[in-house]
Amino acid sequence: MKTHRVLRAPGGLSLRLDVRAVTVVVLLLLATLAASVVLIGTGDFPIPAGDVVRTLLGDGNAGQEFIVNELRLPRVLVGLLVGASLGLGGALFQAVTRNPLGSPDVLGLGQGATAGALVMIVLFSGSAAQVTLGALVGGLATGLAIYLLAWKRGVHGYRLVLVGIGVSAIVTAVNGYLLTVSDIVDAARALVWMTGSLNGRDWDQVWPLLVLCAVLVPLVLANGRGLRMMEMGDDVSHALGVRVERVRALLMVAAVLLVATATAAAGPVGFVSLTAPQLARRLTRSPGPNLLPSLCMGAALLVTADWASQRAFGADQLPVGVVTGVLGGGYLLWLLVAERRAGRI
Repeated sequence: MKTHRVLRAPGGLSLRLDVRAVTVVVLLLLATLAASVVLIGTGDFPIPAGDVVRTLLGDGNAGQEFIVNELRLPRVLVGLLVGASLGLGGALFQAVTRNPLGSPDVLGLGQGATAGALVMIVLFSGSAAQVTLGALVGGLATGLAIYLLAWKRGVHGYRLVLVGIGVSAIVTAVNGYLLTVSDIVDAARALVWMTGSLNGRDWDQVWPLLVLCAVLVPLVLANGRGLRMMEMGDDVSHALGVRVERVRALLMVAAVLLVATATAAAGPVGFVSLTAPQLARRLTRSPGPNLLPSLCMGAALLVTADWASQRAFGADQLPVGVVTGVLGGGYLLWLLVAERRAGRI
């Protein structure tokens, strides 16, 4: 059975499609849409899936339109965009580092964003908007520091991972210090933010994420070919005409922006950026970074985890970051065991 198909267009243009990868992307999109409809209908005032769809199409009653469009739809959209951003950002980091453990969770970007948020909460008692801005600045500053510290006639994956782990440990210590010097009210507020949650998200969080994804996702996908070439090594990539450092720097900036903005919007939702690219790769069975499948997998994972956080534990509603942390931690342990058995670590 053929797993690839070549589409030819007039003028000599051709496009090579991985049939299995395309199928996986379509199925993930359908599953994500179905999970989103179910999640929108879930709550203290349940709404059947059919009524949710009719309301989204503008055919619901006044009560349904308020609940769906004003209360629940923004939360689901934030979840979709955050999950997609984390999945794509994780795929970029893992491809650049050539390491399945080279995700933003391990490299310390989440901890950097947390440090920025804690500074605004503990030192300045900042508003929600200021905390979001602090998290974004903290994530970007951490990403820049890791890149500069790892630079030595270029950035190589192994060195980037080691530097990231070191920076993560330092920033984690700073976060612990900030919590110890804060008063009890600020500490409680900070701990709620640090779990990662979609509670209370509205249209103010949707639009920045949507604009960022609309700009960065096409840019990243357009450089996907160069990223695939780079997985064969810098020398081979240079020989094939890829500007390695330029592409690497561009994609790392895009990855840091995606992860930092997602963390600023929902808090440090753990392990989505680690697990989504690996699950996507196992489903597609395709070499390369699997950027689009990772994006779709991240969105599907976070929406499903949000549903589980609301309904899988009875009357107790957990922050979505707790659910992703439990699932992702288990997956990380399994991945470490698999890598050890394969002799790679």
